[in-house]
Amino acid sequence: MARQTTRKASIDRITLPNLEDNDGSLLRSGASYDAARFTGINLDGRDLTGISFGECDFTQVSLHETKLRGASFSDCTATDLHAPVFSAPRSSWRDVRIDHARLGSLEVYDATLRSVHLDGSKLDFVNLRNATLTDVLFSNCVIDELDLGSATVQRFELQNCRIGTLEVAGAKLKDVDLRGGDFSAIHGLEGLRGATIDEAQLSQLAPIIAAHLGLRVE
Repeated sequence: MARQTTRKASIDRITLPNLEDNDGSLLRSGASYDAARFTGINLDGRDLTGISFGECDFTQVSLHETKLRGASFSDCTATDLHAPVFSAPRSSWRDVRIDHARLGSLEVYDATLRSVHLDGSKLDFVNLRNATLTDVLFSNCVIDELDLGSATVQRFELQNCRIGTLEVAGAKLKDVDLRGGDFSAIHGLEGLRGATIDEAQLSQLAPIIAAHLGLRVE
């Protein structure tokens, strides 16, 4: 029998058109914005519920407690985002790249992510509960807690990431490559079905697996 291999996340290249500078002052909830560049602006606390961005770039933008429920991001890039609390539940992300973000609590539960790459970022808590992830890559990231509880995840990959706690209780995983992650703890071991790990990680998980199964090792 041919050995089954884990399919990698497929990340589309993002090519932006000529962008028009936007100072963000007129952004409003439910509106759509295309081919815009947002640089060095503060959107803290703004209500941007249901807003849509297409082919936009965000650089050094502050989004602390900005209300982004149901927001949509398509063919967008972002660098040096800052938000102690980033709130975007039920949002939609397609063909998005985020570099060097510093986020505290990233609330993206019930969201949909497709072809998303997060690189070189520091995050305290990533809440992806009940989210749907397809072709998602986290690289060179430090994440204190990554919550994929009850999420549906297909072609998800970690590269050179340090994760404090991974929560996968109730998750549905397929082609999920965790070999590039260093974990301190994993909760909800039954949710790991469909993930790929390496031998070193398996050794690290052995005590957790034994405790989970009620095994006594002597």
